[in-house]
Amino acid sequence: MQTLLVVKRLIPDILSGNKMSTIRWHETPISLGPMLYVCDEAPDQKIIVNVTRCAEMPLSEAATYLGRSDEWPDQVMLTGMREHYPDIKFRILCRS
Repeated sequence: MQTLLVVKRLIPDILSGNKMSTIRWHETPISLGPMLYVCDEAPDQKIIVNVTRCAEMPLSEAATYLGRSDEWPDQVMLTGMREHYPDIKFRILCRS
């Protein structure tokens, strides 16, 4: 079974069903099917979820894809992702 470490502060949201997505950067791809979340600060805390959808996209499109662009404008998204991935860059796509 695929395993994913998660920070402790997210455990209540996963258990309540409020957190139903994850954004990963330069990590092993997630695949459909069962996945085990393991709390990075308390490895005995584990939650099995079922992955039903995966999508690959630039970070600049993720908030819109998840319907959260109002609460996650570009700078908020980038700041949040840098908590876990300090080297991440935000590439704005230019469309004509």
